[in-house]
Amino acid sequence: MSTLFDNVPLPPMTPAQASGSVPVDHAGVPLWALEEEPAPEFAQEPAAAASADPEALLEGLNGPQREAVVHEGSPLLIVAGAGSGKTRVLTHRIAYLLAQRGVQPGQVLAITFTNKAAAEMRERVESLIGPRAKAMWVSTFHSACVRILRREAATVGLKSTFSIYDAADSQRLMAMVIRDLDLDPKRYPARVFCHKVSAAKNELIDEETFAAQVGNNPYEAHVAAAYTDYQRRLRQANALDFDDIISMTVNILQAFPAVREHYRRRFRHVLVDEYQDTNHAQYTLVRELVGTEGEEVPPAELCVVGDADQSI
Repeated sequence: MSTLFDNVPLPPMTPAQASGSVPVDHAGVPLWALEEEPAPEFAQEPAAAASADPEALLEGLNGPQREAVVHEGSPLLIVAGAGSGKTRVLTHRIAYLLAQRGVQPGQVLAITFTNKAAAEMRERVESLIGPRAKAMWVSTFHSACVRILRREAATVGLKSTFSIYDAADSQRLMAMVIRDLDLDPKRYPARVFCHKVSAAKNELIDEETFAAQVGNNPYEAHVAAAYTDYQRRLRQANALDFDDIISMTVNILQAFPAVREHYRRRFRHVLVDEYQDTNHAQYTLVRELVGTEGEEVPPAELCVVGDADQSI
């Protein structure tokens, strides 16, 4: 049977394509597409797509900006106020890493505080280096952690389809906990309890540690009981609240060396915008991803941008 496509030439196939020897998962998805293995030659973009002129990337930058873009090695702190071109420095630094130093897009993790800022940064980098920018992780702290948690969920007994509770969901759940503990909701408001639990999680204090620190304070003892039951119900619902996203990712990286090593080997360049706004959990996350000297995996290059005058 003939078709309209009989005379259309097909592109040549590599031996891996022709033999079907590319490893796949149970659903037939290539492992390289799931980031389990390096992409095969036929799935990689041509080297020409990466060709951005390194010198052109430095044009129009002043002395300090140029120095920040080309810096190598030790952690780099860029102190920059509003309107000083810090986003331009970050995007040009990423483009320079790829164009001049041979860094692969998948080795770059760039973190911002809002989805809007992440989208803007991704667009700016793509305008400099082309579609290769899509392979980079440019996201908020929470979005990056969700990607890690979806992949590593089974490690901590979660299903990868876990739900994420927003502030309203969390407050409703805490109200149920307070009711079932026979506490007066006017004296012990769910909103106040949620705030206390959130503050504890941002300091990486879990429910057991929180309960151990209560002492003889009756009010805090009620908070501890509510925190414990709240976490139990989250686990039963295969759910995380907004603060769990970062704290659980940190816990996984600290408790499972193989997982930690995987992400340290992957992300060789970590860049963080609005660094002055990071809390303890976010700081610890960056430290775990970057690593330190003297470990099996050399530390990644870290570049952070901050402005104390804009601290929240």
